[in-house]
Amino acid sequence: MFKFCNLYSGSSGNCSLIMTENSKILIDCGITNKKLVEGLASLNISPKDIDAVLITHEHSDHIQGLKTLCKNANINVYANHHTMDAINQPIDDGLKKYFVTNEKFELNDLKITPFAIPHDAADPVGFSVEKGDKKISVATDIGHMNTNIMENLLGSNFVLLEANYEPEMLMASRYPYILKRRILGPYGHLSNDEAGNALVELYKNGVTNIQLGHLSQQNNFPELAYKTVLEKFINSNIDTSTLNISVASRDKVDKPIDIE
Repeated sequence: MFKFCNLYSGSSGNCSLIMTENSKILIDCGITNKKLVEGLASLNISPKDIDAVLITHEHSDHIQGLKTLCKNANINVYANHHTMDAINQPIDDGLKKYFVTNEKFELNDLKITPFAIPHDAADPVGFSVEKGDKKISVATDIGHMNTNIMENLLGSNFVLLEANYEPEMLMASRYPYILKRRILGPYGHLSNDEAGNALVELYKNGVTNIQLGHLSQQNNFPELAYKTVLEKFINSNIDTSTLNISVASRDKVDKPIDIE
């Protein structure tokens, strides 16, 4: 068994679950403890069943519920040193586990590679998680795609990739100009177009099972993200029947995806 399940994904909070016969790990915990408990319960899982939580970076929509999770369930937290220092939450030192960005480590039956991403945080990462010859990759909060990210996503059986905003919606929004520039900048977020371009290249290298995540509530919506990315494939003369594209839900737990 090797499964990925989006619990919640979006600018209001992010948390996902990877499961095997021997492991249950969370990637980020940017939601309230109440939502986490409810989400896990819908899968017949308790927070105390979780082996570890992997942290991509310290922004609140990725760590909001971390303190309570650690306190209530005594769960190990994995992060690099810069991110752990920036989390600024009272987590017991005994629960802090450190990894080195771009270096693989093992956790139960999983091999995990935290890879660097460009974002305005202390030392942000995405994750590739391997079980045997199968691989799940999660990459959000990306200011721009680069070679390191693409190389880490290659060979994945499933990829959750950010499709955060639609540029025209962002520029027409009520966001302050400085925030718009941050989102559009090289250390901000990935647009629908940019996500689509990257996914076409990944498809050409064998990645066919993808989920769009971390959509902005104000500057995007699921149908638009899906349509924009799908059109990139159509314009590249790719048979879309060979694709499995979904959009990660913001406020409800998605059906677990079997990695085959």
